[in-house]
Amino acid sequence: MFELSSLDLVVQDSLYRTDTGWLVDRHSPLPRFVFYDGPKAVLFVWVGVLVVSLAWPRWFPTLTPADRRRSLYLLACIAAIPGFVSVLKRATTVYYPYKVQRYGGKRPYRKLYQSLRRRPGEPSSRGFPAGHASGGFALLGLYFAARTRRGKLCGALIGLGTGWTLGLYQMLKGAHYLSHTVVSMILAWMIAALLAWIFRLPEKPLPVPPAELPEDSASRESAAQQAGGPEDV
Repeated sequence: MFELSSLDLVVQDSLYRTDTGWLVDRHSPLPRFVFYDGPKAVLFVWVGVLVVSLAWPRWFPTLTPADRRRSLYLLACIAAIPGFVSVLKRATTVYYPYKVQRYGGKRPYRKLYQSLRRRPGEPSSRGFPAGHASGGFALLGLYFAARTRRGKLCGALIGLGTGWTLGLYQMLKGAHYLSHTVVSMILAWMIAALLAWIFRLPEKPLPVPPAELPEDSASRESAAQQAGGPEDV
């Protein structure tokens, strides 16, 4: 769709002003901290907690082997998704919007299929797909790691919300087109689903263990009534 239309340019044109430039200054320190450096720091801290929980399990006595498998799965998502996107960025050599002539840069605008062919004398670029947003979309792994439907919904919202927040920031400062973020989202979902299959994470919510079911007298009496007979003692 993006390759056959001008949707990328239509969206990006709405974010750029010929007199003032992009809606968000790419050198402004506050937006960069909130939407770039800050999320990276939070992600690194969370990764550190996951690593510690796996390396020193005695510090987390309540974690079950299944919990540790989920922690390892989330680490795999955080490593594999941005890593795969980074490989694609080097191979596609698409120019960032702020570098093209349409938006005050020096390079011609080319679609993805036009950028795959290297041209002598032109510097390479790494504009496709969206790398920064891929770190946020890696949190889609929370959907597959969750045990309940509510947990899966929260995981999907966290992954999509974080990825699109970071992706929109990059678009507002001219670092990516819409298609770059969409492709990163799709790749993140596919890789997270593949890793969930490799780690054998259950697709359905886990059943409640018998030990966690209520065992008070009222519950037993109700069960006996439903069975149509007196309660065995």
